[in-house]
Amino acid sequence: MTDETKKHGPDEAVDSNLAAEASAADAAVDAEVPAEPDPVEVLKAENADLRDKYLRLAAEMDNLRRRTERDVKDAKSYSVAGFARDMLAVSDNLRRALDAIPAEALAGDDAGLKALADGVEMTERSMLSALERHGVRKLDPIGEKFDPHFHQAMFEVPNPDVASNTVVQVVQDGYVIGERVLRPAMVGVSKGGPKAPAGETSTAQA
Repeated sequence: MTDETKKHGPDEAVDSNLAAEASAADAAVDAEVPAEPDPVEVLKAENADLRDKYLRLAAEMDNLRRRTERDVKDAKSYSVAGFARDMLAVSDNLRRALDAIPAEALAGDDAGLKALADGVEMTERSMLSALERHGVRKLDPIGEKFDPHFHQAMFEVPNPDVASNTVVQVVQDGYVIGERVLRPAMVGVSKGGPKAPAGETSTAQA
């Protein structure tokens, strides 16, 4: 018989042992159960996540607003591009009609022919003026360095007195609408002269 049994009797000793075992079992269970997360930390994490989502959404909305503004601006500036290009063909035909009239015929006494030529010329000027009000501008490349973005070279003109690659003749006028080329100018460029100064650019880009 143990000392514990001698002091408290057999029943009390058994109860003490059972209590100790139960306490050890409870401790083991408590060790296995994970601790509850801190509510404050949970709220902080949720707040950080929501803030990140808000910032991303705000950035996307700002980008969408800028794209929309740019698209609207482009639509206003370039919506007439197709129509303007067609009108340039009409203007070309008016100019061809004027150029087909012999100079001596205009210098003669035929008042009807002069009136017709004046009417065609006024129509041409009026059409180009209307196009200009809608952002269409005529290029004036004579004397400029050839720029493939604005000019289309049709032939070369040997000229040792002019810097090579300089526009010296315009076969067909070119036009821009806003900052875009509506129709490149068909030009002849010089060949055989000194090289153009480094860094020189076409004034058509201005």
